[in-house]
This record gives sequence, structure tokens and C-alpha cells, in this order.
Amino acid sequence: MKFLILNGPNINMVGIREKTIYGTMDFNEMISLIQTEAAKRHVEVDCYQSNHEGDLVDAIQNAYFNKLDGIVINPAAYTHTSVAIADAIKAISPIPVVEIHLSDIKEREAFRHHSYCAPYCIEQIKGFGPQGYVMAMDALIKYIEEKI
Repeated sequence: MKFLILNGPNINMVGIREKTIYGTMDFNEMISLIQTEAAKRHVEVDCYQSNHEGDLVDAIQNAYFNKLDGIVINPAAYTHTSVAIADAIKAISPIPVVEIHLSDIKEREAFRHHSYCAPYCIEQIKGFGPQGYVMAMDALIKYIEEKI
């Protein structure tokens, strides 16, 4: 199996910004954790982060054309604003997508409660910090194995 691990704006700043919300693990440590846990599951991962909406849309579309098996996406602030990213996720169906957030968006400011992406994802995982990426990979693996 091959998954895209896609991170939106400011995720590259974890471990630096708002440590009480996002934790102290820095971005490179988080990517290392994801890669280590993926290897344990015999899953190949491509990790990508961008602060630009169009780049994220391109990455989602490329996952389709490259026939990846699934996507774990942390759309970050675009969760609450980007119809374009939601449409890209919808467009690549049946590739399963899991939305993940380091913090619990339902426990934060009211504007963060709504996700444009969630209706097109098989699951939304929030509030588990970097471990959420591992949980998301497990959810994708389970979903794919149940489809076989």
C-alpha cells in the first residue's frame, strides 16, 4: 500500500508555534514518526506539506493519477475555508481519505468547528497530536482491507 500524508499551512511550524495546542514535537520528528510507523505496517508513504492551497489540490489530484491507495490529510486552516480542497477530495473518490487534526477542532474557536473536507473523508481524527497520523493510517489500512 502507498499513502500520501498531506499537511496544510503552518503544520511545518509544529513544535515552534502554540506548543500548548500543537505539542513540542517538531515537524521533522513528526514526519519521522509517521515514516517509522508506516514501515512497521508495510506501508510506503509520501509526506508533503504546503502553505499554498493550489499545491495541496495538485497533490490530491496527483495521488489519483499516481494510483495511490489512500490519503491522510491535515488541511489545517484550510479545513474551515477551502471548498477547493474539499472538491479535490470528492473528485478522487473512491480513493479513501482520512482527515486528521493535531488538536481537537471542536474544543477550539467556533470558526474551527466546521470542516469542508469531512463529508468526503471516511473518518476524521482530532485531538491526538502526531499519534493521529498513525491512527489515520490504521483506519485507511482497515478500510482498504475490508474492501478487498
